[in-house]
Amino acid sequence: MYFSFIIPVYNRPDEIDELLESLSKLDGDAALEVVVVEDGSTISCEHIIEKYQSKLSIAYFFKTNSGPGDSRNYGMTQAKGDYFIILDSDCIIPEDYLNQVQTSLQEDYVDCFGGPDAALASFSDVQKAINFTMTSFLTTGGIRGGSEKITQFQPRSFNMGISKVAFEASKGFGNIHPGEDPDLSIRLWNLGFKTKLIKEAFVYHKRRISWDKFQIQVNKFGKARPILNLWYPEYSKITFWFPSLFLIGFMFSVLVSLFGNYIFIGFYAFYFCLLFISSLITNKSIKIALFSLWATVIQFYGYGTGFLFSYYKIFILKQKPQVAFPELFFKK
Repeated sequence: MYFSFIIPVYNRPDEIDELLESLSKLDGDAALEVVVVEDGSTISCEHIIEKYQSKLSIAYFFKTNSGPGDSRNYGMTQAKGDYFIILDSDCIIPEDYLNQVQTSLQEDYVDCFGGPDAALASFSDVQKAINFTMTSFLTTGGIRGGSEKITQFQPRSFNMGISKVAFEASKGFGNIHPGEDPDLSIRLWNLGFKTKLIKEAFVYHKRRISWDKFQIQVNKFGKARPILNLWYPEYSKITFWFPSLFLIGFMFSVLVSLFGNYIFIGFYAFYFCLLFISSLITNKSIKIALFSLWATVIQFYGYGTGFLFSYYKIFILKQKPQVAFPELFFKK
C-alpha cells in the first residue's frame, strides 16, 4: 500500500515545519509521499518544504485560495498513492502512527478511517484545556475519536484516511466549511463504503487558537450541523441538540433559582464538578482543570447558539444554506 499524506496549509510555515519534522521520523518502511498544498497563502511555506526534500518524498503545490476541502481534493488528484492520509497543518505525528494505521487496515480494511487527537506536554495550558473539552466523553460524547460508538464513526479531517477508490467515487470534500468531513463520511456510507475509528492512530493537535477564535470555531460548527441535518435527515440525531438544550436548561435553572429552587442549578454544579475532576485527573493541573471549565462554557455557548440560529434560518425561515450562511461555503 502506497500512502500519500495530504496537507493543506494557509499562512502557517511554522506549523508545517513541525509537522514535516515529525513525518520525517516515522517508524517503519511503508512507501509514502507528502503532498503539501498552499491554499493561496500570503506567507509562503515553500522555503520550509526545501528543508525536507532530502528527508521525505515531498511535492509542493500553490493554488488560489478556495478553502481546505477543495485544497485536500486538489492534493489527492496530484498524489501518487492508493491511500490518502489527510492532516491539518497544526498537527504533530507520533513515530508509530503509520505502523498503527497499517496494522489496523491489514486486520480490518476500510476505505476511510479517522483517528483521535491528543495534547503534548509542551502545549500551552489553553491548548490543553481546549483539547480536553473537544475530546472528553463528558463534553462531546467521544464523537471526535475518544471512544468507539454504536453508530458508524465519522472521521474528522484533521486526522483522516481515505482510499483513492473512495475518493474518486465520492469526488472528495464538498465546499462547506466546517462540516465538510461529516458530509463526506455520510456520502461514503451512502455509496457503500465503510468507515472506522483507529484509536491508536492519534495525532497531537496543536490548535494554535485563542479563546475568541475557539468561540468563533465552535459557533460555526453549530451553524453547520442543521445544514447537514437538512441534507441528510436520516442521520440526524437528538444528541446534536445537546449543547443548545444544555444552554437553555442553564438559563432556566438560573431563573428558577431566583425563586428559591436550587435543584436544577445543583445538577449543573455537579456536572461541572465532574468535569473539573476529570480534567484534573487527565492533565494533573488545577489551572488546566479550571481552564477546561471555561473552554466547556465557550464550547456549549458557541455551538448551542450557532445551532439554534441556524435551525431557525434553515428549518423555520426555510432559507437555502448558501443564502443563510454564505460564510460557510467556499466558492470554487
